[in-house]
Amino acid sequence: QSLLKESGGELVQPGGSLRLSCLVNGLTFENTGVGWFRQAPGKAREGVVCISSKNGDHTNYADSVKGRFTVSRDNVDHTVYLHMTNLRSEDTAVYYCAARIQYYDGTCGELKDDEYSIWGQGTQVTVSS
Repeated sequence: QSLLKESGGELVQPGGSLRLSCLVNGLTFENTGVGWFRQAPGKAREGVVCISSKNGDHTNYADSVKGRFTVSRDNVDHTVYLHMTNLRSEDTAVYYCAARIQYYDGTCGELKDDEYSIWGQGTQVTVSS
């Protein structure tokens, strides 16, 4: 069983909204920091947003999604959500969630791949009319 399971990706029109979910299994959720990354065809994987462990008081957004995407965590359901609004064609990508152990409530990191050791399988988001 995968430790991380993404869901919610689908085809959406430009300007539309989606909510992605990352269900975390087999980890102590309160000590798990989570990042969302994406990879478009022919491009390198890039960091989208991260949220710290505990109450998720610390977040870090890529400039390209600030004001449009919002990350949140539900410590009861062990799920991290990525709310995406005003979607653009350039948001089309496979979206991955990634996890790292974070015992302290501090910065969630710099949105770099090597900050995370556990990865999900990804979910496809396509923005097209």
